[in-house]
Amino acid sequence: MAAAESEQDPSSPSGEFLSFSARDTAQRWLAASDLKQEVYRHLALYVPRILCQGTGGRDSREEQREELGCQLLLLAPLEWFLLGAEPGAGLAHLQQNNRPSALCGHVFKVGEPTYSCRECAADPTCVLCMTCFLGSVHKEHRYRMTTSGGGGFCDCGDTEAWKSSPFCQTHLPDGGEAPEDPVSQLSPDLVARGYSLFSILLKYAVDLLTGDQQDQQDRQDRLPEGLEPPERADTYFCMLFNDEVHTYEQVIYTLQKAVSCSQREAVSFATTVDRDGRKSVRYGDFQFCDQAKSVIVRNTGRQSKPLRVQVMHSSVVAHQSFALKALSWLGGIIQYSDGLRRILCQVGLQKGEGENSTLVDHLMLNDSKMWKGARNVYHQLLMNSLLMDLKFKKIFAIQFAKNYRRLQTDFMEDDHERLVSVTSLSVQLFTVPTMARMLMVDQDLMGTIIRTFVDQLRHRDLQGRFQFDRYTAQQAFRFQRVQNLIGDLKYVLMSPPDQWTDPLRIKFLEGLDAFLDLLRCMQGMDPVVRQVGQHIEMEPEWEAAFTLQMKLSPVISMIQDWCRSDPEVVLVQAYRKVLSMLSQSSGGLPDGEQPLSLVLAGHQVETFRYQVSQERVSIHLPLCRLLAGLHVLLSRTEVATRFPEQLPLGELAPPLLMELPLRCLVLCAQVHAGMWRRNGFSLINQIYYYHNVKCRVEMFDKDIVMLQAGASMMDPNHFLMIVLSRFELFHVFSSADARKRYRDNKDLVQQNTLIEEMLHLIIMVIGERYVAGIGQVQPLDEVRREIIHQLSIRPMAHSELLKALPENGNKETGLERVIDSVASFKKPGVTGRGLYELRPEWNKHFNLYFHHYSRADQSKAEEAQRKSRRQNGEDTALPPPPPPPLCHLLGSLVNLLQCDVLLALEGAVLQWSVEPGGGSWTESMLQRVLHLVAMALLEEQQQLENRCGEEDVTFSYTCKITRPGEAPSSSGSILALLESLQNAPHLEVHKDMITWILKTVGTIKTIRERTSTSSTFTVSQGAGPEETGRDRDKAERKRKAEMARLRREKIMAQMSEMQKHFINENKDLFQQSLEEMEASTSAAEYSSPSSALTCASKVCVGPRRVGGADLRQLVTCILCQEEQEVRGAGKAMVLAAFVQRSTVLSRNHTCTPEPGRDPVFMHPDLPVGVHTASCGHIMHATCWQRYFEAVQVKEQRRQQRLRGNTSYDVENGEFLCPLCECLSNTVIPLLPHLATPGHSPDPPSLEAWLQTTSQLIAALHTCRKTPEGELEGAEPVPEGFRLDFSPHRPFSSSISEMITTFSLAVFKVGLKVEPDEQDGRVPVVGWSTCAFSIQSIERLLLDEDKPLFGSLPCRQDDCLSSLVRFGSACWTSVPQNTVYTHFSRLLAVLVPDRRVENSPCILNLDMFHLLVYSVLSYSSLHSLDQSGRSSVDVGHLHLLHLVTVAHLVQVLLTCSTGEVCMDQDGGGSEEEQLTLQLYCFLRKHLSSLPDVSPWQLWSRVKAGILPFLRAAALFFHYLNSAAPPADLVAGPGQWESLCSFLSLPPNLLLLYQTHQDLLDPLVLSWIQHPGVPPLLRGGIQHPGVAPLLPGGRVTRFPRESNRLIELPEDYSVLINQASSFTCPRSGGDKSRAPTLCLVCGAMLCSQSYCCQTEVDGEDVGACTAHTFTCGAGVGLFLRVRESQVLFVAGKTKGCFYPPPYLDDYGETDQGLKRGNPLHLCPDRYRKMERLWRQHGIPEVIGHAQEANQTLVAIDWQHL
Repeated sequence: MAAAESEQDPSSPSGEFLSFSARDTAQRWLAASDLKQEVYRHLALYVPRILCQGTGGRDSREEQREELGCQLLLLAPLEWFLLGAEPGAGLAHLQQNNRPSALCGHVFKVGEPTYSCRECAADPTCVLCMTCFLGSVHKEHRYRMTTSGGGGFCDCGDTEAWKSSPFCQTHLPDGGEAPEDPVSQLSPDLVARGYSLFSILLKYAVDLLTGDQQDQQDRQDRLPEGLEPPERADTYFCMLFNDEVHTYEQVIYTLQKAVSCSQREAVSFATTVDRDGRKSVRYGDFQFCDQAKSVIVRNTGRQSKPLRVQVMHSSVVAHQSFALKALSWLGGIIQYSDGLRRILCQVGLQKGEGENSTLVDHLMLNDSKMWKGARNVYHQLLMNSLLMDLKFKKIFAIQFAKNYRRLQTDFMEDDHERLVSVTSLSVQLFTVPTMARMLMVDQDLMGTIIRTFVDQLRHRDLQGRFQFDRYTAQQAFRFQRVQNLIGDLKYVLMSPPDQWTDPLRIKFLEGLDAFLDLLRCMQGMDPVVRQVGQHIEMEPEWEAAFTLQMKLSPVISMIQDWCRSDPEVVLVQAYRKVLSMLSQSSGGLPDGEQPLSLVLAGHQVETFRYQVSQERVSIHLPLCRLLAGLHVLLSRTEVATRFPEQLPLGELAPPLLMELPLRCLVLCAQVHAGMWRRNGFSLINQIYYYHNVKCRVEMFDKDIVMLQAGASMMDPNHFLMIVLSRFELFHVFSSADARKRYRDNKDLVQQNTLIEEMLHLIIMVIGERYVAGIGQVQPLDEVRREIIHQLSIRPMAHSELLKALPENGNKETGLERVIDSVASFKKPGVTGRGLYELRPEWNKHFNLYFHHYSRADQSKAEEAQRKSRRQNGEDTALPPPPPPPLCHLLGSLVNLLQCDVLLALEGAVLQWSVEPGGGSWTESMLQRVLHLVAMALLEEQQQLENRCGEEDVTFSYTCKITRPGEAPSSSGSILALLESLQNAPHLEVHKDMITWILKTVGTIKTIRERTSTSSTFTVSQGAGPEETGRDRDKAERKRKAEMARLRREKIMAQMSEMQKHFINENKDLFQQSLEEMEASTSAAEYSSPSSALTCASKVCVGPRRVGGADLRQLVTCILCQEEQEVRGAGKAMVLAAFVQRSTVLSRNHTCTPEPGRDPVFMHPDLPVGVHTASCGHIMHATCWQRYFEAVQVKEQRRQQRLRGNTSYDVENGEFLCPLCECLSNTVIPLLPHLATPGHSPDPPSLEAWLQTTSQLIAALHTCRKTPEGELEGAEPVPEGFRLDFSPHRPFSSSISEMITTFSLAVFKVGLKVEPDEQDGRVPVVGWSTCAFSIQSIERLLLDEDKPLFGSLPCRQDDCLSSLVRFGSACWTSVPQNTVYTHFSRLLAVLVPDRRVENSPCILNLDMFHLLVYSVLSYSSLHSLDQSGRSSVDVGHLHLLHLVTVAHLVQVLLTCSTGEVCMDQDGGGSEEEQLTLQLYCFLRKHLSSLPDVSPWQLWSRVKAGILPFLRAAALFFHYLNSAAPPADLVAGPGQWESLCSFLSLPPNLLLLYQTHQDLLDPLVLSWIQHPGVPPLLRGGIQHPGVAPLLPGGRVTRFPRESNRLIELPEDYSVLINQASSFTCPRSGGDKSRAPTLCLVCGAMLCSQSYCCQTEVDGEDVGACTAHTFTCGAGVGLFLRVRESQVLFVAGKTKGCFYPPPYLDDYGETDQGLKRGNPLHLCPDRYRKMERLWRQHGIPEVIGHAQEANQTLVAIDWQHL
């Protein structure tokens, strides 16, 4: 580091290494009378000389020196002394004689995969390591896979952790029993030495880590007695300690100021402090270090508590460092022998004087004072020793429980995360059922945990209830830590006992008393009062209370499970205790309230006046709800029936029991009615969570149960009258004219909603019986019903169903056990998720008023069910399903359905419904009443059908609804009202339901009229009228459908007649439109303008080609909608485009060309190309310019803090397409088709053309070098050429401007330089993007086995067409001399020219790029020909022939014998012979070429040159607008068709043979290039591997397609690989976010300060930095621990993408939250690969960022 250091140079112990003898030292210790004194003297001498010798400049060699010194001088003597022999042999002997226990004990690393069997694990904390899991039977079961946070260990071999199969194959007991005392297996001498040495070392470590010196705040310079160094130097360390308060940035900034270090060094310090817990930041004398301490404390203490800094003497730091090494050494030694482990356990737990006197106690009680690294080391030792020995694990657990309160109090004051606190060991102790119960009995563990928890929550109101409002940040942090205590309580209660003992009963009930005290503090907390007049000023705190409720919910459920396991004693006692506590907490409930007498329907009830809308009310009622849960258990276990005398059922006051839950439900109803709007969002959120699946089991559900219990114990009329009173609706139904509502009531809408909610509550109280103990059902019936109703809304994914179901204590929902019986699974495609669909036969179980439906869910489910019934031709009535019978304790609940008050309510609503509209009633209200009527009818029908013999049925609802209303309301009966409503036109939607009710009434009457002996006959007869009615309904619906069909046909006939009339009147207009349509269609489908042309005559290059100039190209601007023809002299039209650098076609991911390189020659590996893509949307150039200027202005106005959120960077010319919002950074000008060439009768031969061209190039060379006016001795100019000719500019100024714009954009992106119009490389980069884009498309089409033509989307077709035409025209916008120079350099590769230097060899060239560059630059040269004797196409054809021959030679040079394994019999064909002839010519001059058979040669040549020919066909097709033959449009394409289209012979070797005399010298010059022999000698490697360095290895043809790396099928393999990955910059520390590059397979340490790299002056994360070396700025990464794919493009853009790993339900699991096993989906991975190969990553990122505009932007560059 840059900080100044002391000048002292501590003596190095290197000289000691040679003279020191560990054996002699051990012998001296053995002979010593005071072993501790001898060991301490040795440590005092050597430890300060080996460890902690300064800070700055420490490299790996320095660390290795320390490690070597520790091993040789410090640890080796310990091993010699302990073993009494050479350590290697002694340890091997120990291990050989050891008989280890069956426990695996593998300690998990951070991020390592863990597996929990969902069928066999005792609880979710029981896990296996990967090795044990793969060797166990659990891999065939349903299991959960997660990643470890570090610290736990494998439970394989622990019989209490598994219900079955506790052993894997490795740890299966061998039959022999392990010895009772493993120490007895060791020699007495070894045991004695072990006791002595372990005692000394453990005491040494404990003293140094927990001693008095830790309490001194200033000079940390005292050592335990006997460890003082012989010479005490004035050398100190300034030690900086970790905390969880200050951020990385604060620490880095402070260190830079305090110790004057660079930012990189400060980052390194901060990373080490965060990892190890402390780090020395300065070394020197005391004053020097204290100065740094003062700066750090001053800078960090201004806004919060300062960073902890201590100045410590170097010897103290050295001994502390060795103490940690000694503890690690002990942990390693005991792995060799269980006897040594037992000795260490005995030493650690050996009691001294006083309480908490053991060494382990000292460590535990000082845990919060230690730094993170020290904690981790001794925790690891505890796990390797005490927790692996069952005997001492029990003793340690007792000590842990004794000190539990103090440990937790220390943890509350500490600020380190729980993972590095000793309290985290509770999961290893409390989850063992026998140990948890032992601690509960002996140490009152349950009561201790609860009382500690209550003591930590100190804020109470006047009534003693918890008060969370106005929590400061520090209190909120403390509350977060307190919640860990609830987790410990869950561990203790996780497994209910199978057998109870009296002490366990006593302690559990004592713990229950403490728990009830906790619930009493929660009862009624956070009360609310309705705001009237003005809105609430400040939202009250509500989250803390609900957080507490959510955390305690599983504990409450577990306590009920414990009670259920001993119903006769524990359940009864618990019920009494809860009832007593509830009476105390709400004993004065009615006191002080005004008594009230209610009279309705001839019934009277006494209650008290209370209005929810005016009084205080609370949602938190845990005592009431716990009583409701226990009441259900009394019913479920039948204790109430068998032992009624033990229960205080007679003492219960049902109205008081149900009062508080009823108030809570009324509050919900009033909120829904809009009466509490002024109370803000806090109340709305509370109501939401009250019904949410996370809370409802112990909140909403239990309130319904309590109302059911209360209703079952009192007169049903009285119950309903109290409900009416609490809903503040009693006056509506109790008035004399209740069946007539006055419409001038201003609160009518609210009243209607309250009536709806009240009726819904009655439906739930009567009908919700799918709880074991309420109805006669099983727990799985409840789960099945939940699933049915969720799937009735819509098909759902597995994860959605899981979220909708409550979890039990083991995080199980029971979903998998019933889902297959009620739903069918539909597998997903390449996108989307697998969905479950409800089987049709379960629709009959649908209940419209299912109590867990929200209003939105109910509406969706109703619509879906009605739609399904209509599709099946059924009526749309949705009657309730038949309910299960009630349990005995709640059997009287059904009487609610036939009580007088409910009949009065039903009659009133039905009477209101007679009059349409008016607002006095709602359809929802009527629908609920009809549902209640239907429930009563079903109940009566079930009782009649299930009665035994002549048993009387007391339920007589049908009799009661036939009676007319009582005076003074002399309206008809309910049945009469229903009959009158059946045909009411305003109730059409309810007609089917009313019809169903009336039919059911008829059926019931028929059953009652029959005798019991003919009941079966009665039922069948009763079905007669029902069937007749249904047939009548069907006939009516059929008649209506037929009428509708006839009406539709009549309308369609009228429309057709009108169309014909219009066409006849406008014949001319239609004829013109049809002609234009045919012309455009023919152009799109590559149809030739001359129908006489055959496929064989279709040629795309040469003088015989047919162009497309006669095809008009009409386009429409997407911005102004103006239509325009594309013409060279017209206004410029442009395509939005995106240009990017690409390495997608390269097989080499480590070699990136330098900026400023010469782009004229492309290496055959295509290391970095420039790719251009377009969305295909066209604009006027002027329209685009205005649009882009508007985007720039808008971006300038955007606030600076929000600029990072845009998906485009305006400063780099990026924008979004105005139509599709596709990311773009330039525009391509649209240019017209090229004209068909004039057919020259005698085109020049290749030789003549070469001669003419060479002369012209020579003349141009001479002209450039000769001063103006001095042309003597110049090269002759070919006839017809004019060197001074300036070609006519064929384009308008606007088009020329756009050509320049696009050229500069490509130049800037492709070479990463600033745009410069005068740079000669500008046109080359334009040609390069044309060639590279074509190669990329061709490779995709070939790999996907698609036709070369006709299969491209319009956007790609338009893009390639525009690119090629731009390439052919870009020479018009640059100086001609520049283009002449490029052409001469390109031609010199094929035809050697002494005037051109440094031409590359043929093996270092991509021939397609050479062809494209040559053809596109030749146009400029040909413009000098004024003779008109030959067309430019002749030159194109000769260039194609030359480059093709060069590529043939290139393929033959890179052939190898191992390519084709088969051989062919028979004589060789002409192709093979000619190929062999050329190959022999090459071998004659290159002896290193292998001997290959002719057939192999021709096969290799044909395969190797095919991609080149396909790309050339695409290029010339777009360049010359030539229509391809049908073979290349319809299928993959035949060789002959391809060659014919390119004017090439099918036997390509004829090109060489025809011009052999001309070509032999050229071929010879190619292969004699100085660069060829070294490349061939370098060996021929895997296809595509070709570094750009000279002497690299050659590329073979055809190039192998680039693919993403292969991924393992099982995701856990990937997690396991990542868990062993260490951060390359953090000294072996495990990476927190290991990230896999999917392009090259590199594992990176992502999202961390340690691995940030500087790129272009900016610090970026490992992934972003990697993209610039691997993917030219674009990268695909898999974040292994999150199962998340990361796309990155540039420094500031990125997005997350669904990973290719799916579970068995077709879903991804980003974050590994569900833990289902994940397997690779090849289709999705191929889709991602195709996206990458299509260069679509930036587009996906752009769309993702546009779709997710969040206020908090993700710093993608730091990932």
